[in-house]
Amino acid sequence: MHRAKFRKILIVKPSSLGDVVHSLPFLNAVKHCFPTAEIHWVIAKGLEGLLEEHPMVTKCIVINKDLWKKISRAGDTVAEIRELYRRLRSEHYDLVVDLQGLLRSGLITMATHAPKRVGFAEAREGSRLFYTEKVKGGRDLHAVDRYMKIAAYLGCPAAESGLLFPLPQKQSDRMTRIRTDLQEYAVIVPGARWRTKIWPPENFGKVAARLPIRSVVIGGGSDRAIAGEVVSASSGHAQSLAGETDLSELIELMRGARIVITNDSGPMHIAAALNVPVIAVFGPTSPVLTGPYGKGHVSMQSKEPCAPCFKRECADMKCMHGITPEAVAEKVRAILGIGGP
Repeated sequence: MHRAKFRKILIVKPSSLGDVVHSLPFLNAVKHCFPTAEIHWVIAKGLEGLLEEHPMVTKCIVINKDLWKKISRAGDTVAEIRELYRRLRSEHYDLVVDLQGLLRSGLITMATHAPKRVGFAEAREGSRLFYTEKVKGGRDLHAVDRYMKIAAYLGCPAAESGLLFPLPQKQSDRMTRIRTDLQEYAVIVPGARWRTKIWPPENFGKVAARLPIRSVVIGGGSDRAIAGEVVSASSGHAQSLAGETDLSELIELMRGARIVITNDSGPMHIAAALNVPVIAVFGPTSPVLTGPYGKGHVSMQSKEPCAPCFKRECADMKCMHGITPEAVAEKVRAILGIGGP
């Protein structure tokens, strides 16, 4: 694509948490390529904390996509979509980039009436029909590298110094106090969106019990129960803040961690973006495609021939149960530079 000057750009990437984090190098490249352009972003409700007050994002357009799935709220959904489309047309974007590649994001892209609408040639659910230009991303490479293919197509390649993940930095008196009290600490993320991606919570607790520093367990309100299991198995070495932090506080808590021990989850990608060492336990998903991006991280996956299967349901989950707390603790201690059992 011939490099043009754009006055106003829209990025369509509503979800999920990890995918939005993976999109940040694309944002960084485009903003440096077009420093005077306004950049707007369509983001799902609940994830706006990643982008609000972001110096590179002029405006967040928040959509309640989960509400759109509820038939009982169809009237509200129609009204919201109608208002969204009116708002998008009124912005008069020069360029719209759909990094999501689904029917909903394709329709949002089309609704802008922008003269240039760019997306992946492999986009699903017919969304590519709404683009004016298509970029071959490929399916067998990490999401970050796929998104950067569109950046390169726009004339905005990655800097020679490497990719940057610009996360907004908000100061919270409460989080500053917690970090000061903890001093050195590990962060444990025992939750995940799929049941099959969850390593047994007691295993995380057993890892925490083997570390000479405190561990803080994080997650959403729905993770409180498994966070409690981690704490119970930690021999007093872990405490839970699950359900007690918003997204910006979670980022600040991770920013101060020595290491993050996690399932394949959204917070895993935040840690990697912050250059905090990550130990990630993988079962049904592929660390090649969705593992922590960058150097200094360790992805642990069993050698079961069925992994990765990409299934959300499994009868035995032997790929997860085959990874022992002792093996994970050994990797953690090696990264921390701690010897002994």
